[in-house]
Amino acid sequence: MDELNDLVGKLERSYSDRLVSVILYGSGAASDSGDHHHKFSDLNVLCVLKQITPRELGEGEPIMRWWREHGHPSPLLMSEEEAHRSADCFPIEFRDLQDRRKVLYGVDVIAGVHVSMKNHRTQVEHELRAKLIRLRQQGAQVLSDPAALLKLCLDSVSTFCTLGRHALLVAGIDPGAGRRDVVHRLREALGAAASPFDVLLDIREGKPDAHMGIQTENLFAEYLEFIRRMIEFVDRLPVGHDRPVSSGVSREDKQ
Repeated sequence: MDELNDLVGKLERSYSDRLVSVILYGSGAASDSGDHHHKFSDLNVLCVLKQITPRELGEGEPIMRWWREHGHPSPLLMSEEEAHRSADCFPIEFRDLQDRRKVLYGVDVIAGVHVSMKNHRTQVEHELRAKLIRLRQQGAQVLSDPAALLKLCLDSVSTFCTLGRHALLVAGIDPGAGRRDVVHRLREALGAAASPFDVLLDIREGKPDAHMGIQTENLFAEYLEFIRRMIEFVDRLPVGHDRPVSSGVSREDKQ
């Protein structure tokens, strides 16, 4: 993608030999999964520098502003030391980096990083509970506005699909390649006859007649209940033993 090439070029010119690595991660790096949607999905980028001081932040300010003006979240900035030593604090993020990444520049700093599975399970439950509480708070403010309520669901479904993927990983279940796989395997794991996630993904992807017969308040109630059952599922899982996490993603050379 031209925007990513432009970003790497700007980072190279700004940081020169202080730039260690630039990595695209998440759905944008998994082109074969069908997860990335230009309207709803972000291009998530990790930028690793030898060190990060106010000097680096100042030099990167115009690049971060330019990237955000193009509709993308600011690149995640980490020092080389942080990239090697932060996985115990951010197991979900580092597991995602290990599973779905594309090296755009420099070395693959993620390849050998150990992710604690005990920390992983704890963070998955924490994130699910925190985001459910936040979803309820936001829903309470727009419950009488169907359009705003539907937008809230659509804006959050990608996040809950990601957390659902990690819930399956914690349980030792292969989540598959894309969001639809995750949703179907979650439904099986929870013993649910249907999933509001499927409806939301249909609407999100612009499928014909996806809105037909939708009662938004009922859909929201089903959405909340499905997420509650996901939390219950994770809560019942034993805290596992640490084990090395292997990545199925091949390394890519500097582009």
